[in-house]
Amino acid sequence: MRKLLSILLLGLGFSTPLGASDNAPLRNLITGDDGRGWEAVGRLDMADESFCTGAMIADNLVLTAAHCLFNKDSGRPYEAGEIEFRAGWRNGRASAYRGARRALVHPDFEFSSGNRAQRVANDLALIELDRPIRMTSVTPFSIAKRPRKGAEVGVVSYAHDRADSPALQELCHVLARQSGTLILSCEVDFGSSGAPIFIQEEGEARIVSVVSAKASVRDTPVSLGTSLERPLADLMAALEESDGLLTRVEPTARRIDLGGGLHSSGARFVRP
Repeated sequence: MRKLLSILLLGLGFSTPLGASDNAPLRNLITGDDGRGWEAVGRLDMADESFCTGAMIADNLVLTAAHCLFNKDSGRPYEAGEIEFRAGWRNGRASAYRGARRALVHPDFEFSSGNRAQRVANDLALIELDRPIRMTSVTPFSIAKRPRKGAEVGVVSYAHDRADSPALQELCHVLARQSGTLILSCEVDFGSSGAPIFIQEEGEARIVSVVSAKASVRDTPVSLGTSLERPLADLMAALEESDGLLTRVEPTARRIDLGGGLHSSGARFVRP
C-alpha cells in the first residue's frame, strides 16, 4: 500500500460501530497447516523495490491493485519482466514462483489522479503469469458478487511487518458501500495492497474485493476495497481481446466464470 489516505466519508449511515468489536485478530499463517487452502494468495515483488499481495483467479492470472504496478516515487509503470509472483510465500519459500507475461491495469485508473474516490474504484489490475501454476495445492479462487453492507468478510494479506508470511483476519465487516468502493473494518497495512477480501458462500471462500488503501473515518482506521464486478469484467474483456487466450467471460449476478479457470479453493475461515 503506497499511501496513507485520510478520507472524509460523509453520509455513510453506519449501523454498526466503526472498527466493530467482534472483528477477529490477525493470525499469522506460519506453518503449512496454517496456510493450507490459501496457497493461491501470494506476494508480488516489483523490481526488488516494493511488494504487494495478489491472489490467483485462474491458473495463469493474478488479481491485485493497479497502483502496485507503479513505482511509488516516480510513477513509472513496472515492466512485466520486473514482476514476480510467489504463490503461498512463507518463511523464505513459495509453493511456486512465476514471472509475468504481461500486466493489465484498469483503463480508468490513473496513478496520479487527485480524485481519490475514483482512484480506489478503479484500483484493479490483472497479471498474466509467464507459465500457469497447475498444482493440486495451489487452487485459484472464485469470484462472488459485491457483499451487502454489514456482511462478514475476511482478508489474507502480507504487510511490511510480516513480509515473510501472510496473515489471516477471518472476520471483519463491510461498513458501507459507496461509488464502487467498499469501506471495511479489516486490518491492513503497507504491503497489503491487492490483498483479496473474501466472503463465505456455500462453504467456500470467494473473492469479493481487493484492498486498495487504508484510510480513516472519524479518526477510526478503516480499509478501502475495490468493487470487482464491473472493473474485473472490463479487464477480462481487454485481456481476451488482446490475444484470445481466454475464450469465455460471463459476468453473472453471483460470480464471474472464466470457463474452467476458476475452481473452489477449499479454504475456510475457521474461528480459533
